[in-house]
Amino acid sequence: QVFRSQLSISSVSDQDACRAGLQPVSRWKAYGLRGYPGFIFIRNPFLPGCQRHWVKQCLKLYTQKPNVCNLDLHMAPEKTADLWGQSKEQLRRKGSSRCEPRSLLEKLRWVTLGYHYNWDTKKYSASHHTPFPSDLAFLSEQVAAACGFRGFQAQAGILNYYHFDSSLGIHVDESELDHSRPLLSFSFGQSSIFLLGGLKREEAPTAMFMHSGDIMVMSGFSRLLYHAVPRVLPNPEGTALPSCLDQALSPDLPAGSVVQHSSDEDWQVCAKYLQSSRINMTIRQVLAEGQKFPEESGTNLKGQAPSEDSHHQANCTAKRHKPD
Repeated sequence: QVFRSQLSISSVSDQDACRAGLQPVSRWKAYGLRGYPGFIFIRNPFLPGCQRHWVKQCLKLYTQKPNVCNLDLHMAPEKTADLWGQSKEQLRRKGSSRCEPRSLLEKLRWVTLGYHYNWDTKKYSASHHTPFPSDLAFLSEQVAAACGFRGFQAQAGILNYYHFDSSLGIHVDESELDHSRPLLSFSFGQSSIFLLGGLKREEAPTAMFMHSGDIMVMSGFSRLLYHAVPRVLPNPEGTALPSCLDQALSPDLPAGSVVQHSSDEDWQVCAKYLQSSRINMTIRQVLAEGQKFPEESGTNLKGQAPSEDSHHQANCTAKRHKPD
């Protein structure tokens, strides 16, 4: 069922790919699945050491305000202003005992970027928007262009933080107003099983592994397919972290690179977190060029997130995250 996908090599220069922390597109290993037109699976196209940048951003930078996270539902704003600062020492000292209290970063389940998804109404709105991270927008634009979607605009992001007891229930990402643009999914850390289903919930899915650095693109027919993540699994290499995360970043970064060096101290915290966790970034274009949101009436900004844990609770048939 698996075949090699043709990418648009000329749409992304080697220099721009390198600036995003990616190998030249001509070296990417991209695959499709028969029966799932528009689905593209790209096996870890990142340059050595570059995954570390995105892990650090997801834990240290993207968790900061004005971005929104699940902990905002349960804690005062001043308590969630610096999750990294409040967690790094506890994470660094953490042993293997499951009895130790969890840090705030370990209680994190999701963060939203750009247009913030309202988990109650399952909609985006013009009134709840903050600037989208420029480095993540650049990465997303290069991947989308390589897959034939030049002009893709990264307007919303949902970052999901998984642990070994986490899962993502079966669902469809249909809240974006423009379904002609792809959904991009980036995975870092421990591995998982991904289920790609059909247009109806009851259709039998196809299962596949997702490992650190893998990218999935859902477009066209596959853009509105049901999918789920029923299991997070230890890295199959048998080591605490995948070998691709042990690689150091080159000291010579190209001019204009969005990837930055991580300090040894910061990476120690990230590495400790990833020993039992997986991070997934899903990036979306919400509006078509020139499109606007319909007139909003009685928008309830209080319900910017679900009462339990993200995505992970909506129409969920698989095991849910434990609520915080």
